Amino acid sequence: MDQPISIVIADSSPVFRYGLKSILESKNEYHVEAEIQTGEDLESWLKHNTPDLIVLDCLASGFSVDTVVACSRLRPEIKLLAITSSHSGQSIVNALRAGITSYVKKDCSMEEVLEAIEETSQGGTFFCGQILNAIKAESIDVSDLELADMTCDPILLTEREIEVLTHISEGKTNIQIAELLFLSGHTVNTHRKNIMQKLGVNNTASMVMYAVKSGFVSPNRFLFTNS
Repeated sequence: MDQPISIVIADSSPVFRYGLKSILESKNEYHVEAEIQTGEDLESWLKHNTPDLIVLDCLASGFSVDTVVACSRLRPEIKLLAITSSHSGQSIVNALRAGITSYVKKDCSMEEVLEAIEETSQGGTFFCGQILNAIKAESIDVSDLELADMTCDPILLTEREIEVLTHISEGKTNIQIAELLFLSGHTVNTHRKNIMQKLGVNNTASMVMYAVKSGFVSPNRFLFTNS
């Protein structure tokens, strides 16, 4: 059996920490190593421990973007998922520049939060629709998000994003994709936005061309589909 994904929950709210821990530990694939109340405590803990994923509210009392920077410097290999209540487009970009891997809101559905945890722990990125809309509403160039990449590696699509892209290229609707992958329509739409952002495109045709060139879908299969 594979080792469970080790997670640290860093948040000033004991209720949030307890609730998320209870949900995660009800699933065999996750293990919560620690609950941490302040950024200072998190930095101290990371000096002696290396979890797979940190879930934190970088805008909560006792935390800041500086906490993210410190975590990224101490353990650059660790993935960081921000879950916050409040946000602005600029604060999101600042967090991504500091080293945040993925970003969702606390009022997202638990299904979407778990999806974000799964995608991020597998090496991908995940932004909920609210976060993407906030960036767009404040006219922040999405190229700013690329500054969050702390390595020289190319931006790659996750396995789930490739699945979604393949179905899109075959002419399926968001509703059909959601049914096939057992996801919510909102989550599929979030994946679609993430894919477009990563590829730097703004329409379905460009996504399809990328899928064909990358070998994710046969050009004949796309050209002759009736859906």
